[in-house]
Amino acid sequence: MVLYGHPALRTKSRLIAEITPELVQFLEDLKASMLTHDGIGLAANQVAEPVAAVAINPCAADVDREPYCILNPQVAATEGLIEAEEGCLSLPGLFDFLPRPEFVRVTGMDEDGRPITVEGTRLLARAMLHEIDHLDAVLFVDRLSESRRRMFSTRLKELETQEASQCA
Repeated sequence: MVLYGHPALRTKSRLIAEITPELVQFLEDLKASMLTHDGIGLAANQVAEPVAAVAINPCAADVDREPYCILNPQVAATEGLIEAEEGCLSLPGLFDFLPRPEFVRVTGMDEDGRPITVEGTRLLARAMLHEIDHLDAVLFVDRLSESRRRMFSTRLKELETQEASQCA
């Protein structure tokens, strides 16, 4: 898991053109990493792999469905708006309230390369949108006001230092 300051978090993900055995293994590892860190979602670039894939754990949002991956996800529809607390595994210890759509429909490919459409509400919608943001090199703190981001500046610098020391 990379932390704030790692260049992969600011790299737009490339689309996945073909399902390879290596990709299948990577997706399994992505889901396992998400579950190990008690995440509701995890984007590939959070593990320093800039490909357009996200893992989602619906059970963490009280939805009875096994964890899955969405490849090349695209937001097809949103409805409503709800403000709720948000955090990120790559920015541990940082949480703030952020408005996001209450409902989202996402299209993409499943782990076998077949077209899929998934929907989520409330926390699950928030997680899907958060992870898709990662693929576009957008962090949740980027969506906060400048004054709110300034409040986190010390913690962000600490995370950058921690990430740099892990890479050294």
